[in-house]
Amino acid sequence: MDNTLLNTLYDTYKEPKIFGRYITLKDLTPLMDKLSDVFTIDCIGQSVLSKNIYSITLGKGPKKILMWSQMHGNESTTTKACFDLLNTLYDGQLISVLDKCTIKIIPMLNPDGSEAYTRLNANQVDLNRDAQALTQPESQVLQDCYTAFKPDFCLNLHGQRTLFSAGQTNNIATLSFLSPAADVDRSLTLARKQAMEIINAINQTLQLDLPDQIGRYDDGFNINCVGDTFQNLNTPTVLFEAGHYKDDYEREEVRRFVYKSLVVTLNYIANHDVTGDNYQDYFKIPENGKLFYDIIIKNAQFDNGVFDIGINYQERLVDKQLKFIPKIIAIEDLSDFHAHKVLIANNSKVFTSNNEVVSINYENDFVIINNVKLSLNL
Repeated sequence: MDNTLLNTLYDTYKEPKIFGRYITLKDLTPLMDKLSDVFTIDCIGQSVLSKNIYSITLGKGPKKILMWSQMHGNESTTTKACFDLLNTLYDGQLISVLDKCTIKIIPMLNPDGSEAYTRLNANQVDLNRDAQALTQPESQVLQDCYTAFKPDFCLNLHGQRTLFSAGQTNNIATLSFLSPAADVDRSLTLARKQAMEIINAINQTLQLDLPDQIGRYDDGFNINCVGDTFQNLNTPTVLFEAGHYKDDYEREEVRRFVYKSLVVTLNYIANHDVTGDNYQDYFKIPENGKLFYDIIIKNAQFDNGVFDIGINYQERLVDKQLKFIPKIIAIEDLSDFHAHKVLIANNSKVFTSNNEVVSINYENDFVIINNVKLSLNL
């Protein structure tokens, strides 16, 4: 699809009532109410804390696509993009998609984790490691939906941390994708090849305005993960990982790229016979590295030498507001790593707010270098 058209659609249909990283079920309920006169909204189960889990069904075509977001409660970027997509389809755009596909979206699988802004559910279980045991009600809801709907394709929507690079480079992995393994041998099954073909279509389109910032997630097999389970059941499954973009800690620019990826995916499935024949270029997408810190302070003086200081933001919910707390997690030679922000110590000591030399686990909004107070905030 044409990138100009994709950007125009996004600018037109971006949902203005949700923004930032902290998205809860309360934010989504009025949006679903607005869509209910055209799309089918169903309560398909409840969470540990008895919050409703909804599905949104649209389209009338024979190709069935199941997608779910916020399986991890603190991974909300794809949820925002889903509602941008729903606005687009609600307004009658992408008619061929609605004519040729039936789409079922679970916009928030883990409403308890979303409320608490945590990866886990209320029982402190990672739902993406519960695909076989099905110990949690949310896991069972997804499995029951999969069994009843019998999708031809699955889209598993997630978010990833700021540490990922697109390959062993200084390029941020703004988006990452994976065709999960279906067995321990990582065999190239038909379902895997079909998922790879879809990812190739996304990559080919988005490289035009996101050059060298798309990565490929590690495909180590774990049958307890949902994507691996569904791939093992021969349903082509694509993992989406919404990553970082320069200065975009609220993930609003990333939201645009996720939206475009979803539109390309649906359009490709609707208008192509996804045979899996065009899978080879998938392996040209660089596998993710882990080469970024949020901040690096270079060349800081310590009693035992000159080292770099690696700082990452800790995302914490404080009074229902998401805070990004800087925390020192490494003091070592970081010359092989990159940062979203760089400060230079010039062989000077770096001090805390108490005029002590900084150390691992120091958390504060600033450091002091040469009697100058330097902010570590966004």
